[in-house]
Amino acid sequence: MSLANTLAELIDTPSVTGDEEAIATAIERRLSALVAVERIGNSVVAGSRESRQLVVLYGHTDTVPEQGNGRHRVEGNRMFGLGASDMKAGLAVMLRLLEEDHAVDLAGVFYDREEGPAAENGLEAVLDGVPWLGDAALSIVLEPTDLRLELGCNGVLNAEVLFSGHAAHSARPWLGENAVTKAGSWLETLHRREPEAFTVADLEFFEVFSVTRATGGIANNVVPGTFTINLNYRFPPVFDLDEAEARLRSVAAAADDVVIKDRAPAAGIPAGNASLDRLKMLVSGAVGPKQGWTDVARLSARGIPAVNYGPGEVAQAHQAGESVALANLDVAHGVLAAFLGDH
Repeated sequence: MSLANTLAELIDTPSVTGDEEAIATAIERRLSALVAVERIGNSVVAGSRESRQLVVLYGHTDTVPEQGNGRHRVEGNRMFGLGASDMKAGLAVMLRLLEEDHAVDLAGVFYDREEGPAAENGLEAVLDGVPWLGDAALSIVLEPTDLRLELGCNGVLNAEVLFSGHAAHSARPWLGENAVTKAGSWLETLHRREPEAFTVADLEFFEVFSVTRATGGIANNVVPGTFTINLNYRFPPVFDLDEAEARLRSVAAAADDVVIKDRAPAAGIPAGNASLDRLKMLVSGAVGPKQGWTDVARLSARGIPAVNYGPGEVAQAHQAGESVALANLDVAHGVLAAFLGDH
């Protein structure tokens, strides 16, 4: 089956987070006659550990909710549909590669619940249940990268930053303290704060603090006594989680309280990895840092060398008109097939 037809079938198989059973079953059936397949809930591990060098490909099967784009369509050289770029294009490439012969042991991990809460991500259960995946010389996460090889990734913290005042009637505000305006000078400082660059292995990662949500007030005629802000912090792989939390608390020192709601580590760049060096040569210099967070961090935390490389387009992810250039699938497949045969 062609890559385009495979992508069309994947798009037309609904797999919104929490509803991945059908797509897991389809992948299991397609591959079970060719390679060993293990089902873990609604995740599928295809391939096995034999005696050669091991490479593992990773892709999540779930998508964000439908926005009127549940079925595929082709216009010109692009395929449209839910998950086209994020990340069913990557899954299509994985399926084709697993159906071919290579010079290495190859495994593919198709896992569920990546787009939902981090604590429910299906990859953790797979890694716990299939320990030989940790033997990989290199693991490749086929998230959208615009055909760039992206190394490492920023970590992420979300924190509630709370400002406390005292409620009062809005006609007599002097009898209270407005928690929203109390936060004003801090918000202005944050608004003017520039991203800070950190260089890791000659790649530039940016530290970014962003206000993403804010709630305060109970009525139009009441001075708000509390104001809660969600501060989203993307931190480079020079900081561990404890160091990152300390930096966030320092930035939010003007607040009355800071409550960390969730945190995920950054991922370092594999050092002295011969497989990565070969892959770098094949992508013809299109190498950069991963500014966002991906499951390379989850793999890196377990000591598994991992990178991001995929055919999807970053700007298309989660868009109502999501699409992907069909030529990207051929390019990604060609690069990875050459890599898997060059050992």
